[in-house]
Amino acid sequence: MYLYNSLTRKKEEFIPRYEGRVSMYTCGPTVYHYAHIGNLRSYIMEDVLEKYLRFTGLDVKRVMNITDVGHLTSDGDTGDDKMLKGAAREHKTVMEIARFYTDAFFADCRKLNIKIPDVVEPATSCIDEFIRVISVLMDKGYAYEAGGNIYFDTSKLDRYYVFNDFKEEDLAVGVREGVEEDSNKRNKADFVLWFTKSKFDSQELKWESPWGLGYPGWHIECSCISMKNLGEYLDIHCGGIDNAFPHHTNEIAQSEAYLGHEWCNYWFHVHHLNTNSGKMSKSKGEFLTVSLLEEKGYNPLVYRFFCLQSHYRKSLVFSWENLDNAAAAFNKLIEKIAPLTADKSGDIDTAEFDRLREQFCKALGNDLNTSLAVTAVYDVLKSKSNSATKLALLSEFDKVLGLDLIPTAEKLLAESESAKPEIPDEVLALVEERKAARKDKNFALADEIRDKIAALGYEVRETRQGTEINKIQ
Repeated sequence: MYLYNSLTRKKEEFIPRYEGRVSMYTCGPTVYHYAHIGNLRSYIMEDVLEKYLRFTGLDVKRVMNITDVGHLTSDGDTGDDKMLKGAAREHKTVMEIARFYTDAFFADCRKLNIKIPDVVEPATSCIDEFIRVISVLMDKGYAYEAGGNIYFDTSKLDRYYVFNDFKEEDLAVGVREGVEEDSNKRNKADFVLWFTKSKFDSQELKWESPWGLGYPGWHIECSCISMKNLGEYLDIHCGGIDNAFPHHTNEIAQSEAYLGHEWCNYWFHVHHLNTNSGKMSKSKGEFLTVSLLEEKGYNPLVYRFFCLQSHYRKSLVFSWENLDNAAAAFNKLIEKIAPLTADKSGDIDTAEFDRLREQFCKALGNDLNTSLAVTAVYDVLKSKSNSATKLALLSEFDKVLGLDLIPTAEKLLAESESAKPEIPDEVLALVEERKAARKDKNFALADEIRDKIAALGYEVRETRQGTEINKIQ
């Protein structure tokens, strides 16, 4: 498999450090509000990646954090804690907010067929880990105390800006929206590892530490949760492209300073979901959720299908028109599959199965090209394979795509069958006689029987999916 590695800015063959095993880390949600569908695009594509790695026979251990403390409203480590803002908005405690929106996030994941990671770790359960790692960074000279807070000293690194060629002046106050001056920092790029009571006294969650009563910064949690559950080496780290800087940049800085060696080999970044007015975000009020899609009558899996039709490294433009187009395409796809589920008999053509499966793997093995993987589904339907082979392939592909293709098609077929008027036994018996006549190539008799069926008020015709009986209107 080849993946684009954000760290090296090129497509590389994915080779796990340990043969047959993959350690995978995903940046989880900050649970102060519902996830919008832009957030969920990243989780959908990460889900496809994990499922494809498993599909190829690899043993994947995937870990995800839950940010329930420490994520500030500004990338510059300033402003209020987002969790505190959520609690104030809803007049609840921080932990009540965290529990509610964590449950809401995983409910959305289930609706979108996103697999829950093997390990889900809230930041508040790892305070001792944060303190231990920060203490080591201070002992090594990579961190310092100033104004009651502990900062990471980026000047001690040979190279800090690993994902993009940022310049220090780009971080000057006023250049980037939301970056405010912090006079405690030695360098503009330095970031907070631990806040004490000297800052944000309204903070609800605080813990004792060697530096006073306080709470962790956002960046330290992902490094520690990853190292706690996956060890000193990480194969692949996932997240939205907006996390590349500063969050993932800071993760690399503190993790490698602590470990003394390179930490993560591959970085997988999913690009934005945009609206016509730009990037979707909660702050802009463009707050589209899975529940809202359902309220408007959309199957959540239509949104998953919509995401799969675009490459994860391209920005995807959301509009209701685009979603309607995806819904129409998804429904047509299900309609094509439905007749196949009526007859599952027959032997699987192994040669054809292997050929079409290889096309599917070739698409996903080339930097997770989900658009071509969806095309491989249509290629199966267009092929001359029998129903058994097609259904086996669709079932196989859906282990990765997660679209519930066959169950949804079976449901559609059942609904259409139940909606049909009951056909009299006399008509059904004549249809079977006609089938036998056609099999014996006695077409004159077959036509005669067809006329008898018509006299009873029904028409019979042959389709690619089999014999179809309808009442004459």
